[in-house]
Parts: sequence; C-alpha cells; structure tokens
Amino acid sequence: MIEVKNLVKSYAGRTVVNIQQLSIKTGETIGLVGNNGAGKTTFFRMLLDLIRPDGGVILSKDMDVSKSASWKDYTASYLDEGFLIDYLTPEEYFVFIGSLHGLSAAHVADYLKQYEEFFNGEILNRGKYIRDFSKGNQNKVGIAAALMQKPELLILDEPFANLDPTTQIRLKSLLKNLSQTQKLTTFISSHDLNHVTDVCNRIVLLEKGSIIKDFYTDENSLKELEAYFSE
Repeated sequence: MIEVKNLVKSYAGRTVVNIQQLSIKTGETIGLVGNNGAGKTTFFRMLLDLIRPDGGVILSKDMDVSKSASWKDYTASYLDEGFLIDYLTPEEYFVFIGSLHGLSAAHVADYLKQYEEFFNGEILNRGKYIRDFSKGNQNKVGIAAALMQKPELLILDEPFANLDPTTQIRLKSLLKNLSQTQKLTTFISSHDLNHVTDVCNRIVLLEKGSIIKDFYTDENSLKELEAYFSE
C-alpha cells in the first residue's frame, strides 16, 4: 500500500529523515518508535503531503502523494490538536467533518454511538468548545473524527499520550478491532513501548531519521526494544 524510496528531509543542514526503502502492506499495523528528534512526526507530515521531502518519493497505492490527491479519499490522520477546529464544540466539529464525507447530522449522531464508551461521558453534551478540553479529550475527538470516513489508511501520532489508563485500554481495543474487521492499515507513533508492541504487528525503529530495525512483533519484542533504549 505504501512504498517509500530514498526519502530525505533536512533542516538547517541537519538531516532529520533519511529512509532508503520502506514497504507497507495493506492491513498492517505499524508502530513507529524512536526518541525525540528521531524523525517520526516529520515522516508522517511528508506522508500526508504537509511538507515536501528534499529527495525521494512516497507512493500510496503507487501514486506519488506529492503529485496526486487521490490518496486523500482513503487516508485519515490525527497528529495533534492543530488538526481540530478548536472554536467549535465537539458536536459542531463532528457534523462539519461528517458533511465533508456526505453524512447528515443524523448519520453523524448515529456514528458517534459506537464511541460512547471511548468518550466516557467526557466529550458530548458538555457545553464546551474543543479548545477548553484537556489534551486527552482533544485526542478522543480527533481520533473519532478521523475514523468517520472509514479510511483504508490511518495515521496517528502519539495517540495514547495524555489519555487515562482506562481510555488507553479502550483505544487499543478499538484499533485492534479495526485492524481485524476492516483490514485497516495503520501507522502509530508512540513513546509507550508496551502499547505499541501490544497493538502493532510490526515495529519500525527510527534513530536520527534512519531505520535501525524493522521487525514483526512477537513475545520478545518488548524486551528487545527496552534493551535497545536502555543501552
């Protein structure tokens, strides 16, 4: 589904992404891990054509994401609160996002019923603007909105950050279910090695913009990653 070739991005003479080759198959759930500055968010932003690489190409279903908009029809993402319209209430925001995908307000309300447990009574009917919610609750809004279009490719940057333990568990269950039932291809970056090895069937480890390790998860993956980061 995704093919990355000779991808390079530099800022002020410093290379922040240098990925020679990366292939992602349909239905894989990829965990992107690395310390701060490893290039995870920069890679995501190039994958979404928010910034352009200095060299190389990212192909989504064989189409260059920088030269075609067709990938937008099946790609959804939530990177941070900058993706939200924070002067709206969650209800207004969901209706707006739904309208972009041809959904009526009634369809949106019906869609949101499946997230009642995930929202935990903290999102809807609170009489608050999105900007007044906690970072964790903003994450909930962004993730639910991203999934509204029923994407084939989902990109989430630190989705577990700022969530309470109960919501983290619910999010993991949601992502696993989507992977199994909809063959959703998912990119997840996270500093939480427990969550990423639990949810993802493949781990890509970045260091200074380059891929250090790329492997499928098993019962030893968490220990391997902990050993790497403790060196």
